[in-house]
Amino acid sequence: MPVSLRRGRVTAVVEQHLGLVRLEVDGTPCVAYPDVTGPVEVGDEVLVNVQARELALGSGGFDVLHANLTRGLDLPAAEGAHVMKLPYTSLQFAAPHGEEGGALAVELDGMPVLCCSLHSQLAPACAGLGEGLEVAYVQLPGGALPLPLSDTVRVLRERGLLTTTVSAGACFGGEVECVGVESALAWAAGSGYQAVVCAIGPGIVGTGSRLGHGGLAAAEAVNSGAALGGSPVLAARISSADERERHRGVSHHTEAVLRLCAEGVVVAWPQGLEAPEWVEPRREVGVDGWQEACVGLPLSHMGRGPDEEPWFFAAAYAAGRLARTLVR
Repeated sequence: MPVSLRRGRVTAVVEQHLGLVRLEVDGTPCVAYPDVTGPVEVGDEVLVNVQARELALGSGGFDVLHANLTRGLDLPAAEGAHVMKLPYTSLQFAAPHGEEGGALAVELDGMPVLCCSLHSQLAPACAGLGEGLEVAYVQLPGGALPLPLSDTVRVLRERGLLTTTVSAGACFGGEVECVGVESALAWAAGSGYQAVVCAIGPGIVGTGSRLGHGGLAAAEAVNSGAALGGSPVLAARISSADERERHRGVSHHTEAVLRLCAEGVVVAWPQGLEAPEWVEPRREVGVDGWQEACVGLPLSHMGRGPDEEPWFFAAAYAAGRLARTLVR
């Protein structure tokens, strides 16, 4: 399966954030990750991956800068880095990893590990956790791999609802890189964080099948958290407006995650909504005031907001509320 590359010239730089540039190449929207491909400026000659846009892949349907031919050649590796991200691909690059210098906890000592199967659950889940905690966000493979792509994470950092970011596995661009979710959790506990929120990046890998989707990353986070002595909480994916039958009510994604989870997980369930019998073990959580707690946060799921999908966001908020009660 070939990579679809096209040569072009940068005609506009629209936004610049830490680790992310939104730009235009020959007038077409594009994103660049300067930590991977180097800096980019108007007039640069570039190679762009156009395949996702040409396939009209929804949230991922934009061009991505592959190489900057003007100022992106002969770039040095980060000082002291030798562990590779995206290894054995043409985009492999070395990055310092948290495991190399940080103290990894042997046990999580009951630390709550809040597990989301969609990135759109992240904002209401963090609102449920609330302010005043040291919270680490761990991004897992299953959606977008570049952590800086998330506008939601930037807002949560600005609001003080997240303290740091960790990109695990194939993900990259966090304030800390980790080899996998297990060491990411151990790093967070060893660094003094009080809670961890795990989620995939924006978008999701999906095939319409029960096991072929990126949301299963939540099962790995649950099992790792339980095995290391943490307190995993799963945010249920609930919908009242999705046109696809497999996602109406409680999504088949949540069912698949639960079937893969070992003992130790609890599903946070919003009070006021009847739960299917198979959603076990679960704990009902009051969600009064969730809308007020989420004011100013980006709330969007498949293009639908809180008025159209109230239980989707309330369920993620419930997971955050439950995780808050488990903080020691």
